Amino acid sequence: MPLAVDRPLVSTTAAYRNLFRAPYDAWTPSQLLRHFQTRTSPRYFPVADPIESAREKIEHILNSRFEFNQESHIVPAPIRWTVNSSHDREWLILLHKFYYAVGLGTAYDETKASCYAEKWVDLTTSWIETVPLDFLPSDVAGRRIQNWIFAHYYFVTLHQPAAIDSHFYMRFLGSLHRQICYLREHLTPARNHRTLELCAIFLTAVVFPEFVEAEDWLAFSTRELSSNIQTDFLPDGVHCELSTDYHHLVLKNYLWIRKLAHLNHIDMPESIDDGIKKALEFSVYSHRPDGAIPSLSDGDSRSFLDLLEQGYELYGSEHFKYVASQGMTGTPPGDRSRRFAAGGYFILRSGWGDQGESFQDQRYLIFDCGPVGAGNHGHLDLLNFEMAAYGRPLIVDPGRYTYDESGATNWRALFRGTAYHNTVLVDGKNQTRYEWKKNRFKISGPEPERELKAFVSHQGLDYLHGVARSHEYPVVHERKVAFINGEYWVIVDILRATEPHTYDLLFHLSPSAQGQVSAMVSDDTLSIHSPQLILAQPLLPNVRPSIQEGFVSSSYGEKQRAPIVRLTQRDSSACFLTVVYPYKDTEPNISVVTLEPDSGPQALLLGERAPVRITIERAGERYRDDLLFTSQTASLIGMADTPSSTHVRVSRTDRHGRLLFRHEV
Repeated sequence: MPLAVDRPLVSTTAAYRNLFRAPYDAWTPSQLLRHFQTRTSPRYFPVADPIESAREKIEHILNSRFEFNQESHIVPAPIRWTVNSSHDREWLILLHKFYYAVGLGTAYDETKASCYAEKWVDLTTSWIETVPLDFLPSDVAGRRIQNWIFAHYYFVTLHQPAAIDSHFYMRFLGSLHRQICYLREHLTPARNHRTLELCAIFLTAVVFPEFVEAEDWLAFSTRELSSNIQTDFLPDGVHCELSTDYHHLVLKNYLWIRKLAHLNHIDMPESIDDGIKKALEFSVYSHRPDGAIPSLSDGDSRSFLDLLEQGYELYGSEHFKYVASQGMTGTPPGDRSRRFAAGGYFILRSGWGDQGESFQDQRYLIFDCGPVGAGNHGHLDLLNFEMAAYGRPLIVDPGRYTYDESGATNWRALFRGTAYHNTVLVDGKNQTRYEWKKNRFKISGPEPERELKAFVSHQGLDYLHGVARSHEYPVVHERKVAFINGEYWVIVDILRATEPHTYDLLFHLSPSAQGQVSAMVSDDTLSIHSPQLILAQPLLPNVRPSIQEGFVSSSYGEKQRAPIVRLTQRDSSACFLTVVYPYKDTEPNISVVTLEPDSGPQALLLGERAPVRITIERAGERYRDDLLFTSQTASLIGMADTPSSTHVRVSRTDRHGRLLFRHEV
């Protein structure tokens, strides 16, 4: 039996007239439908999800087959809206969000085939007749309202299919009105869900000024959006949940609301523009040179360059245009590397494709030294990083894969765990406790203590130094990252403890490297070879290398096999020094030597001067890079031209001993 609906249907003249202000409250349903079909203002536009609106999916829906998150089910009429065809709750949520309504609209717009309009009417009517307003959380209602209005653009504003009669239309408007009234009283307290719910109220107020409460809804949503954007985004512009994907999804909501306001000459508070522009700055730097974002914390790895194009259209910033076009037009950003201290993200780049190399060929690394983040989207990944070069992601964050925690394997827990990130795993444990609470697994803390001891960016040499202290084990992890000449990275991992522990240094490689990774040992160097990437370490007898199989998920519900490089030490304190060297065409030969073999790693552990020699042979040339990690008596965070203390020095000589460059920070 279907659940009882908690509100009456619009079935009487008095009922629907109460929805509208004068003079619309005196019009007949036919007059109202004709009005909405022929009016020329307000101006609005649909926003389609390219995945959920894909034509193939829409054609299947005509035959009652619904596909969400790569999972397909037949849902015959009458739809049992309150029954989940999947074990994953996200599937049911997507059914109720109605993204496919926009896809039906675009299909009708392109073909004028009545079946798409008829399906929209059938699905919408069925939902109205059977689903209580409180069946799912308010954010689902917020997204459904948006998608109903975007579908309305095609089926009412742009076209007038015969399937849309006055009886259905009054029921549609009545349900929309009731959902907004419910939503206003049941807003999510904070963060991305509240944002999209407020966007739904704002959109409804703009598109349907005929509603009697529209003016109040507009004032309320504008005021709340202005307040919410200041808590949504941290002072540096990073979204408070610290997910690169959710950052852009929230930014997308604010951008289309801002554009909608602009089209209709609605004044918006300065705080909204300020927040959007800061969020766009993080988008500029977080996009990899290949045009996609890394999937740090929950989310997918995909492109949001279109948001930067929208940012340029709204604000005229030439560097938004430059990155959106991947270096084809506009002006490069002023900084090569950038810190976002509040969010804890630090991005090192070789350049912007304006110095003789293509935009896509630039080297890129994003480093995480931030908190888990607000909400429940954070991963246990402190000191994690992702690296890309020459148009490809090479060392990747595996992503989220799923929110479902049922089944024999808890994939949600695996993908969130420390072992699924590019950091050091201690005794096989997560950095933070992750346990079952109130019918689901949750991060239950406390979070690791963290400290950024240094971030310096100079021409030819960048340097990062982060520290993590977990409450799950008595080990301090320090990670130092030196970016040499915009060419490669040296990563030093220092683990300090008083008792022996097992330390696993992990590198998750791209799925494209599957079956193509090998380990080689020379007299002085351990090297791992992967397409377009070499990982090299000074040869130490207590380091055990292995190449294992893992998974990477670039989009929800999909996972691909991918190699994991695991380097293991067992000791009380330990040090890993890894050269991370990407290359484009010809594979180089890399040698890494600590010049004082007995004291090199130990010196790093003690914070003393530690010399390292890296020899690079490629394309008939031979270079020698001499690095000196110095003792550090002071911390440095900033971009100053003259550091107050030296962290690392590097000099390069050719095979003839001629000095090619020298840098220090």
